[in-house]
Amino acid sequence: MNCNQLQDEYWMRYAIELANIAFKEGEIPVGAVLVRNSEVIGKGWNSCIQQHDPSAHAEIIAIREGGKILKNYRLLNTTLYVTLEPCIMCAGAMIHSRIDRLVYGVNDIKTGAIESVMNVLNYSGINHKIKFTSGILPKECVSLLHNFFAIVRRKKSNVMNKYR
Repeated sequence: MNCNQLQDEYWMRYAIELANIAFKEGEIPVGAVLVRNSEVIGKGWNSCIQQHDPSAHAEIIAIREGGKILKNYRLLNTTLYVTLEPCIMCAGAMIHSRIDRLVYGVNDIKTGAIESVMNVLNYSGINHKIKFTSGILPKECVSLLHNFFAIVRRKKSNVMNKYR
């Protein structure tokens, strides 16, 4: 295992910790960490339900925090670590903020805008390109999501059974 891979796993574990916060709060368990020069400058977890805000994705929260820390909307020389492949909104925010690199844990086959549904980052008409690495600690990342949705399905089933 090389140094970059160790570093990616280290920060992904931190993103997983943040995703666990979302899980405990009843949010879809996604966590994100924005890193520059081996320092956290932004972090977030999904908070759409609690904030009543469809844009309160983990990535957006981390990007907003990073902008405040750097006092700049351009987040140059940064890497964003996120447990789930970003959606088109989050990919767009990464491009506009000029993030250098994205590292994520597991693909999102329904809304993933990096590799799964589309590839926003490599669209030829966009002037900023973001390097990306996927598949970092995928078992840990997908396990959180599976556990969360199993609980959601179980609760939904219990409600439906109550009215039968």
